[in-house]
Amino acid sequence: MTPMRRRLIRFGATLVVTGLCTAYILWKIDVGKTVDVLRDARLGYFLGAVAIMVVTVPPMAWRWQRLLAGRQIDDNLGWLTRAYFTAYTAGQVLPTSIGGDAMRIFETARRHPGQGGPIAGSVLLERALGGAATLALAGVGFVLAIGRYDVGAYLWVELAFVIATAVLGVVLFSRRIRGPLSLTVPLLRRLRLERPLRAAYEGIHAYRGHPGLLVSVFLLTVGIQAVRVLAIWLTAKAVGVDLSPRVYYVMGPLLFLVMLVPFTINGLAVREAFFVSFLGKLHVGADPAFATGFLFFVVTIALSLPGAVILAWEGLRGTVRPRLDHSEL
Repeated sequence: MTPMRRRLIRFGATLVVTGLCTAYILWKIDVGKTVDVLRDARLGYFLGAVAIMVVTVPPMAWRWQRLLAGRQIDDNLGWLTRAYFTAYTAGQVLPTSIGGDAMRIFETARRHPGQGGPIAGSVLLERALGGAATLALAGVGFVLAIGRYDVGAYLWVELAFVIATAVLGVVLFSRRIRGPLSLTVPLLRRLRLERPLRAAYEGIHAYRGHPGLLVSVFLLTVGIQAVRVLAIWLTAKAVGVDLSPRVYYVMGPLLFLVMLVPFTINGLAVREAFFVSFLGKLHVGADPAFATGFLFFVVTIALSLPGAVILAWEGLRGTVRPRLDHSEL
């Protein structure tokens, strides 16, 4: 398949997914009422949600620093925090958080020549651990929701993702599975996926010898994700949705997964449709449910502003990020 054809398929998928989600939203909401709900949103709750998202970035950067150190790559926390914020900025115009991850890999690899593979592996493992932590919360949410919240198939979707994550963990870290995985090489070569997938696999598998690091980073990630779920709760409170925080420990993990859908820019329309569908099952009106999703989108925009300021300042100064001399580290 040619690159042009892949781009056309991706563009077509983007139009289809965004169009379907937009049609669903317009079918469910009253635009005038939704505007009124947003106009009356309480600023204090909104700012609280933004604060949660911002203050959790440095711990995430420190987590990444530990993973890099596990591969003998040393970098300072200030740079890694900066890279996180600029990645959030990139994520506003690139497909979901995957685009931001690509920017982090590219910029950091420029600072550490010859270390692109381990750096990519650290980012991919960080993303994998983030997904595992999210799904650990989903497991908790699944238990909390049984008999309390009638959210239908969403519970079983969470359970399926929890099981799939456990299987993925075995695939990534088990030595015994390498033999069966080799059987997929001919197919992957025909699809031109063998090289990138092998690089990603090797980059992550290399951490198998650091179980203590993996456990500590995973536990930190669970804590960060648990705090970030409260940002969704505060966003909902801002538009008058008065549900227990417990609900968002059922909803949050699924939302974080929805935001990884690579066919829309920054989860546009998909995120809002998810809010309308999920909260609707809890008897929340479509208008405040959509307003919650839209306001959470505004929270992500606010989270990207520090990165935009950093990039603008560096552009004005003509800043070129230096390569690090590893002999001095």
